[in-house]
Amino acid sequence: MPAIVLFDGDCNFCDASVQFILNRDTKGHFHFASLQGEAGKALRTRHRIPEAIDSIVLLKDGVPYLKSDAAIRIAEGLDGGWRWLGLIRIVPRPLRDFGYDVIAKNRYKWFGMKETCKLPTPEERSRFLDQQTNPPTS
Repeated sequence: MPAIVLFDGDCNFCDASVQFILNRDTKGHFHFASLQGEAGKALRTRHRIPEAIDSIVLLKDGVPYLKSDAAIRIAEGLDGGWRWLGLIRIVPRPLRDFGYDVIAKNRYKWFGMKETCKLPTPEERSRFLDQQTNPPTS
């Protein structure tokens, strides 16, 4: 079962993050759903993810990972040297999450909101749950 990345579909930074993951996940470990889409809402409800969480969430093996834990686990699943970012775990979670929260709080101001979306290729489309008729239930 692929891991699922829930992301803010209105955020330019989140969209750039999804594109970054797609370009570095050649084995297709990650699938995607926007928090605003039907699949994202269903997964959020199923895994009891609070509405206050409005940036990237990782669902892996049925476990939701939030904030810096999500970012680290995603990096560990990417091709190349990105998995080395897992070493950031030595930094206490409150400090990691503080840095994450600063970016998350300011992401619209710094990176803007999306007015249009990049159309995914057919191969990429198969990894977006809102594009599937029977999305995975991770």
